[in-house]
Amino acid sequence: MMAARIDHLVTSGTFSLDGGTWDVDNNVWIVGDDTEAIVIDAAHDADAIAAAVGDRTLLAIVSTHGHDDHVDAAPALSARTGAPVLLHPDDLMLWKQRHPGIEPNGRLADGQVVSVAGIELTVLHTPGHSPGAVCLYAPDLGTVFSGDTLFQGGPGATGRSYSDFPTIIDSIRERLLTLPPETVVRTGHGDSTTIGGEAPHLDEWIARGH
Repeated sequence: MMAARIDHLVTSGTFSLDGGTWDVDNNVWIVGDDTEAIVIDAAHDADAIAAAVGDRTLLAIVSTHGHDDHVDAAPALSARTGAPVLLHPDDLMLWKQRHPGIEPNGRLADGQVVSVAGIELTVLHTPGHSPGAVCLYAPDLGTVFSGDTLFQGGPGATGRSYSDFPTIIDSIRERLLTLPPETVVRTGHGDSTTIGGEAPHLDEWIARGH
C-alpha cells in the first residue's frame, strides 16, 4: 500500500492582470504522507494551507505558473515553514508583479523531478497560459497536476498578456494528451477530469480558437 496521498484545499481570493481584478477560487494540492509533503500552488491563504499541511515537513512549494492567484501566499508559507518556492524562470515577470523585491528560491525546468513520500513528480513545461507554465506528472498516483493549462472542458485562458492559444494547444497535444488516458487531471480551478475524457475534444477546441 502506497503511503503517499493527495490532499485538496480550495482557497478564495482575487486574480489581477492587465488592469483587471476578478474573484477566484483556487485548488491547492498537497502531496505527501504523514511525515512530509509538497504544496502545489500556494493560493490566497497561507494559514489555511499551513493548517492542512499540519506538522509534516514541507519540502517545497511548487508553482505551476506565476499568475498572482497561484503565488500570492507562497512567500508567507515559505517564511512560516522554511520550504523553498519553486517557479519556472519564464514566469518571473509575472511573479514580480505580485512580489517585487522577493525572488523564488529555486527554478523549475522541464524534466526536473520533485520527490516526496517515495514518489516522483516530473515537471512538464507546458507554455501557453503563461510562458513558464508547468504541469506535474505523478505516474505512481495516476495523476497530473495541470495548473491552468488544461481544465475539464478545455485549455486554460489565453486572452491576456503573455499567453498564446496555439502554444497552449501544442503543449496539451504533445505533453498531456500523450499521458495514459486514465490519468486524472487535477486542475488549478474547478473539477478534476481525465486525459481520456478531454482528448477527444482537441479538434473542437482548435475550431473554437480560444
